[in-house]
Amino acid sequence: MSQIDNLPPLREVIAEHGLRAKKELGQNFLLDLNLTARIARVGGSLEGVRVIEVGPGPGGLTRALLAEGAREVIAIERDARALPALAQIADAYPGRLTVISGDAMEMNYAALAEGPTRIIANLPYNIATPLLTGWLTTQPWPPFFDSLTLMFQREVAERICARPSEDPYGRLGVLAGWRTEARIAFNVSREAFVPAPNVTSSVVHLVPKAVDSTVAVRDLETITKVAFGQRRKMVRQSLKASGVAVDGLLAAAGIKGDERAEDLPISVFLDMARALPGLRKAAQGGAD
Repeated sequence: MSQIDNLPPLREVIAEHGLRAKKELGQNFLLDLNLTARIARVGGSLEGVRVIEVGPGPGGLTRALLAEGAREVIAIERDARALPALAQIADAYPGRLTVISGDAMEMNYAALAEGPTRIIANLPYNIATPLLTGWLTTQPWPPFFDSLTLMFQREVAERICARPSEDPYGRLGVLAGWRTEARIAFNVSREAFVPAPNVTSSVVHLVPKAVDSTVAVRDLETITKVAFGQRRKMVRQSLKASGVAVDGLLAAAGIKGDERAEDLPISVFLDMARALPGLRKAAQGGAD
């Protein structure tokens, strides 16, 4: 960790480069280098690993990733004000930091992967969920990354890791639970950020797992959208919005239909998603 000490304190970096956090960019900077080092270590040793980081800002987490031994860090930063601060870090770790100036929502992340690759980031809150959804729905699967270690608002973290019958359980929990082993590694108090957000944050660690290739992501998304669209109603009612025979969906999943979506295990949604194409074809044939 000694190389971190050769760089200016983050507060000095922020002042030097005028890096006032912009609300419209979802920025909240982490200044505690002990905390950023803890985030970097969540997934284990970084030796030989290429890390993709989104929204590095002044580079607190970037510095920790490099100091913890990442083979290379690819940092994606939209805010041009942060580029000089990141250039200082690149100089301190020659050949190990590549900064891409661009919009994180428009990146081809698979093209950035090379060898063992992890995504580790204090995500801008305003794009955190769509970024995660994009990574969880990438094809082919298993994906280009070995794991995701990401900072979210606590509320979002709970939705990602929720289990059936838990209040936060919904579409995001089904998707994350289907394709990954997801856990909340630890919480981060609002005082750790500059500026301090209004909520507690959590670091979530997700490790991809093998999935049933007979289930299409788009079909699972369709089923969960209608099932949780009226989450307090019985699924027999909410599934009517699917446009296919509800009895066929219920039969495929082996359920009665008087359950609520929030109480159903992930396997039930997968069974319905697997049956959806055939039921859709039958419905279209009947319409003819």
